[in-house]
Amino acid sequence: MAGISVVVRRLTRSVTPSLIPPAITRQAFSALNAVVRPLLSTGIGNPPAVGFGAAVVETVGRKSGQPRQVPLVAFRALDRVYVSTVRADSQWLANLEADGSTKVQLASEFRPGQATVRRGPLNIAVVDLEPDTDPA
Repeated sequence: MAGISVVVRRLTRSVTPSLIPPAITRQAFSALNAVVRPLLSTGIGNPPAVGFGAAVVETVGRKSGQPRQVPLVAFRALDRVYVSTVRADSQWLANLEADGSTKVQLASEFRPGQATVRRGPLNIAVVDLEPDTDPA
């Protein structure tokens, strides 16, 4: 994961949060999520058992108590999923810090798990999924 953080830092170095108003950033991510989330819900683009892809992560809003779903780039290693962001103000990350219980949608099915958050230049949430009980 160290290599990923170096690449992300290099890509984002020229775009600092002060250059883009937070409201525009939120609107842009909302628009992107509205397009990507339906595709991921069918399993298109999900990471294989070991590898990169994208997945929908469901958190519980720390203020509202309502479920929140966000598509994220992910690395999966069997029953462990790593998702990350360089944005320190990501609400999904704050929600996972408040309550680590989460669900990750893989192959059109939500799997429950427990997340731990690691803050740094690349903020990472590590989700340990409950074992898949489906024999198929």
